[in-house]
Amino acid sequence: MQDNATEVTAAGIARLAGVGRAAVSNWRRRHADFPKPVGGTETSPAFALDEVETWLRDQGKLAEVPLRERVWQQLAGHPEGPVTALVHAGCALLLIHDRPTVWLELSAGSDERLAARLPAALDQVLTPRFGPPRERAVNTPSAPGQAVNAPSAPGPAVNIPAPGQAVNPRSALDQAVNALSAPTRAVNTPTGPQLLPSAPLLRGAAELAAELGARQTYEFLLGRHLDANPRQYTLTPAGLAALMADLAGPARTILDPACGTGALLRAVTPKPAQELYAQDSAPELAALSGLRLALNAKAVTVRTAAGDSLRADAYDGVRADAVLCHPPFNERNWGHDELAYDARWEYGFPARTESELAWVQHALAHLKEGGSAVVLMPPAAASRRSGRRIRADLLRRGALRAVIALPVGAAPPYNIPLHLWVLRRPEKAPAQPELLLVDTGEAATEGRGGLDWQAVRTAVLDAWRPFERTGTAPEQPGRSRAVPVIELLDDDVDLAPARHLPPAAAGSGSEELATVRERLGETLRLTAALTPPAADHTQLARWPLITVGELARGGALVLRTGTHVAPARVPVLTDQDVLAGTAPSGTLPEGDEEPVLVEPGDVVVPVVGGGSTARVVDERTAGAALGRNLTLLRPDPASLDPWFLAGFLRGTANNRQASSYASTATRLDVRRLQLPRLPLDQQRHYGERFRALAEFEEALRRAGRLGEQLVRGMYDGLTDGTVAPG
Repeated sequence: MQDNATEVTAAGIARLAGVGRAAVSNWRRRHADFPKPVGGTETSPAFALDEVETWLRDQGKLAEVPLRERVWQQLAGHPEGPVTALVHAGCALLLIHDRPTVWLELSAGSDERLAARLPAALDQVLTPRFGPPRERAVNTPSAPGQAVNAPSAPGPAVNIPAPGQAVNPRSALDQAVNALSAPTRAVNTPTGPQLLPSAPLLRGAAELAAELGARQTYEFLLGRHLDANPRQYTLTPAGLAALMADLAGPARTILDPACGTGALLRAVTPKPAQELYAQDSAPELAALSGLRLALNAKAVTVRTAAGDSLRADAYDGVRADAVLCHPPFNERNWGHDELAYDARWEYGFPARTESELAWVQHALAHLKEGGSAVVLMPPAAASRRSGRRIRADLLRRGALRAVIALPVGAAPPYNIPLHLWVLRRPEKAPAQPELLLVDTGEAATEGRGGLDWQAVRTAVLDAWRPFERTGTAPEQPGRSRAVPVIELLDDDVDLAPARHLPPAAAGSGSEELATVRERLGETLRLTAALTPPAADHTQLARWPLITVGELARGGALVLRTGTHVAPARVPVLTDQDVLAGTAPSGTLPEGDEEPVLVEPGDVVVPVVGGGSTARVVDERTAGAALGRNLTLLRPDPASLDPWFLAGFLRGTANNRQASSYASTATRLDVRRLQLPRLPLDQQRHYGERFRALAEFEEALRRAGRLGEQLVRGMYDGLTDGTVAPG
């Protein structure tokens, strides 16, 4: 076996074979010929992927590894790590995208030939997009007095004086520091030896690209990697990215100085002759973002660089039509000491604790006159006393146009309502400026997947668009208001929207509360009517049992799992939706992978930490894409009643025997769930009872929501004077 062979964990083996991790543990104990670990740790061993595939086929447990799964396992088990594998795969996919015939010629030979000849071909597609490679920051002349060449990538050069020339020690030191911290090209061309371990992955990615397309293949692999490592990355949700792009408006030149994985620039509608500029201090993120944008945008110029935008701006001379930014929050080490005299602090030098105001001014410094910037901000930035002077100057000069409070759960950190600041590079200070304040907190729902982004987008744009045209907007109590700047220029300059919006008109008045109370009464009467009759305990059931896996093999039902991408504008049914009994509310990265669309009568089961839960799909849910961490069971109506199936899947004992436990989560092996063997007419009898239980459960949920609404309305009505104590 090669030393650099792709490795796979027990979880990866379980995914390959479509079983639970407990089954893999059993195979290791029972079969002496099971492949031995080649890496990992004692508690989390890793195995050679090719040996595992061979063993699974020999045992009849695997006919063929699905192409997507094989490519993903090659990437996840790459000897240099998944990020390196993603970069290599992205480079190859970009070559396939731009010059497919070149790839076909290169891939015709051995892995060694492919790795040796690929770098030259990659240079031809990488250099036009990311600039020439930057070999070193300081170039030493070969002879006294010889001119010094500037570095080949963005960033300052260091000039070394000729003999006898006067030297400013401080200037020379500054140049050296700048050179060392200067941004570098985001995607460097891998060498032949670096590419050799990736050759099987590149061939697999090319094969997958023939099915899905190069862009969709990269989105699938990147999305899988981000899902597998949620704590390593701070992601910008797709709904938020689209809203920020809408607020910025159409633009030819767009910059993201803290690009992360490129979600904000990817949300921009590509147009011919458009220019996208991205930079990130993490080299791996800059590389992944650059490849993602290059594959996503046709006829669009993409420039990405690695480096700290505040300390080493790669695009100092770029003036953009729009800037989109999701900066790091609460950074103390953002460059306060080194950047005290920086020309970007046009509105005031930010305090050490105000890194977000440094990013705001960085964005403004990169705008053309009339250009717009949209920056995601923590809510504290709107009211901290240390930033009040800068906020005041932004208001006086008309640079800050709107502060929009998002619902809790809009983006990480999910427990606070983040803000969007909409800024503009003013051509001249307005005579009587106003600031638009918007609060969309009413769109908040329980769970991260439950945010109604369409409602948030509608609420924000309905307030922003008239304000953008005229500089003012009609007041919407409880939601939005255009506030004269003079009202905000007090000692605090507090810009939190909730502190300046009038309460919702009659939102908690006695008439509306009476309506809520009436609906609550109807719901409580309904729960009484739906209460199932007591069970007959005189006879204990002793049925022969059959597992879901056996039913699937016999054709009585079809088993499907959720995908990691979904077509645009298709709602996604999430595990949170199933647990809460709500309508599909999630989103997934866009891709051309065939989604699993739910149909009436399907039974959906959460497989991670969901407990005893199953949901029968109805007409309001039908057509949604099946989300991650969900398994779909589609019963044959001639063999299985869906309500009978869902009801027995919810049994506590049934779930306990089919679950495996990790240190922080429970995972359900749906194939091990059991059902009694009963004739269809008896199934339907049980199904009617289970349906009645589900209706009772939904009525209880509705009563709980109405009760909370009534109590909250009473508190609000009594405190704002719309309800009298009597």
